[in-house]
Amino acid sequence: MFDRITRPLHRFAEAVAAALLAVIFVAFIVQIVMRYLLNWPVGWTTELSLAAWLWLVLWGAAFVLKDNEEIRIDSFADAGGPRRRRVVHAIGALSLIVLFGMSLPATWSYVSFMKVEKSSYLGIRMDITYSIYVVFVVAVIARCLRQLIRGPAPKTDDLPVSGSAL
Repeated sequence: MFDRITRPLHRFAEAVAAALLAVIFVAFIVQIVMRYLLNWPVGWTTELSLAAWLWLVLWGAAFVLKDNEEIRIDSFADAGGPRRRRVVHAIGALSLIVLFGMSLPATWSYVSFMKVEKSSYLGIRMDITYSIYVVFVVAVIARCLRQLIRGPAPKTDDLPVSGSAL
């Protein structure tokens, strides 16, 4: 039942990531055409690309990547048995929960403060631009809590296989 709920949400997250990638691509093409064909350089395309890239990376890390697709250094945990693996993963997850949890109030404060700033060309409030980091932090904490409850993913020597279209 859990998969039936999360699968459409994961597909939505992938669609948002694909849309952000499309925005970056279109802005890049527009920038090339404006600069080299029309000899009229524009700055808004760079600003849009940077904002979309920031959102793409953090959105993707928060919602698109699956646990087995993350980069991890598991040599110490995998060198021992299943008990050592559970303990090492629990310590790692708990450490991330504590560290990201400690950073959350300051992160919220900084992002809220940035409402006084706007981007140069598009005039987008910077708190909107950086709000994705707060979402990312909360998603990392939630993912680590889930890993604490479930335990580490089963050990596999295979490379991760992505069902993503990205």
